[in-house]
Amino acid sequence: MSDQTTAMIVNVTGRVQGVGFRAWTKSEAEARGLSGWVRNEPDGSVSALIEGPGAQVATMLKALEKGPRAARVKDVRAIAGAETETPGFRVLEEG
Repeated sequence: MSDQTTAMIVNVTGRVQGVGFRAWTKSEAEARGLSGWVRNEPDGSVSALIEGPGAQVATMLKALEKGPRAARVKDVRAIAGAETETPGFRVLEEG
C-alpha cells in the first residue's frame, strides 16, 4: 500500500467484544492519523472502516490481528471500501 488514501472495511472475529476492542481500535487509529469508525456487530464480531494513507492503513490492519491484551483475535477480513474523507475516528453503537 502507498501513501495514497486507502479505505478498508474490516471485520474482526474471536473474543473481541467486552474486552475494550473498540476503544483500543479508536486509540490505535488516531495514533496513526486514520479516520473512520468501529462498532460491535450482533454476531459478536467487530467491524470497522479504516481510512487514510495506505502505509498507515496497512500497519493498522496488522495491529488488528492482535488487538488489545484481553482480546483473542481469530480472523481479520478486510475488503476495499469507499473513501469517505470524514475526519476523525468514532466508536459507533452496535450495527
